[in-house]
Amino acid sequence: MDTKNYGWQSDFAKSYIAQGRAEGRAEGRAEGRVVGRVDALLYVLEVRGVEVPDEVRERVTGCTDTEQLDRWIKRAVVVDKAEDLLD
Repeated sequence: MDTKNYGWQSDFAKSYIAQGRAEGRAEGRAEGRVVGRVDALLYVLEVRGVEVPDEVRERVTGCTDTEQLDRWIKRAVVVDKAEDLLD
C-alpha cells in the first residue's frame, strides 16, 4: 500500500489535522511579527548610524515581546547610543 498519498478519512483525524495547521499558521504569524520588529529596530539604528554592541544586539534579537520591541523602535528614532534603548 502506498502511504505517501494517503488522505486521512475520518472526521476525527481531519479535525486534528486542521487544528494543527491553524496553530502552525498562528505561530508563524506571531514569529513573523517579532522578526519584523527586530529587523525594523536594527534597521532604524543602522540608518541613523548608531553602532549596536553585541550585548544590545543579543538582547534585541532574543526578545519575543512585541510591545517591548515597539517601545524600543520608538526609542531607536531618538537615542544616541544603542545602550540607551534598554534603560
